[in-house]
Amino acid sequence: MAELNTCCAPSAQASCCEPEAKSECCGEHHGSGCGCAADVSAVREVVRERYAAAATAATAATSTTAGATATADAPGRGDAPCCGGEPGCGGPFGAGLYDAALGQEVPEEALNASLGCGVPTAVADLHEGEVVLDLGSGAGTDVLISARRVGATGRAIGLDMTDEMLALARRNAAAAGVGNVEFVKGYIEELPLPDASVDVVISNCVINLSGDKRTAIREAARVLRPGGRFAVSDVIADEDMDEATRASMAAWTGCIAGALTRREFEDALSEAGLRDIEIREIHRVHEHAGSALIRARKPAA
Repeated sequence: MAELNTCCAPSAQASCCEPEAKSECCGEHHGSGCGCAADVSAVREVVRERYAAAATAATAATSTTAGATATADAPGRGDAPCCGGEPGCGGPFGAGLYDAALGQEVPEEALNASLGCGVPTAVADLHEGEVVLDLGSGAGTDVLISARRVGATGRAIGLDMTDEMLALARRNAAAAGVGNVEFVKGYIEELPLPDASVDVVISNCVINLSGDKRTAIREAARVLRPGGRFAVSDVIADEDMDEATRASMAAWTGCIAGALTRREFEDALSEAGLRDIEIREIHRVHEHAGSALIRARKPAA
């Protein structure tokens, strides 16, 4: 697993809280808050490695003979790298969040590798003919569900930075016989899509993994058409989350460290030009954070 910049370690954060000390500790790579800003590329590499391993484990588990025990590292239904094993973590996460009806719409391999904290398709209000973009699409569960909702005249696009997850998602789409899907490689902070090209942006517990969440949200707003909708599940930090938890880079792939508070998420959505913002907590995932459904809309032209 890649190591992150030690400037972001809790000990360094503690010594860099005064503005005059930031440059000495962090050089030019500090942010406006207490301590140093996350190194986006380092965060990406840690997350990529963790989710690549999850994809590989899910594939190995599915390929075992019927009735055999899955490999020890393979995630089962309801398990996920999100929060898994972190102190104070709860659940649920992953496949256990999808009801039986939704589960029948996607291959078992996709469900087994589902790592999210909610079901964004349940609140996205998808319609026939729409174009849907899933940020951090993983094994493709939400993409495949979306593709069935928008029908043959619509399209579902899954974006992920992890080659192993993209390969798994494409296999799952083929197994499901769903043709109106596309999986593309890219970063949620640098979406490889044109302006105003999608009707709905969804995501399942991925924005909190970004080292630059406000840019990711601006990018989502950029690719939305006027009147387009933003409907994601994500982890929301409590206002009183302690700085040690926030600063712990080991928890980035646990969906907790660096998660925005409700107020910060609302501010980021508003700054990106989105309106009609609604944030509703669904269940607790950590003693300092909860899973929430987050919706907003891009104003019509």
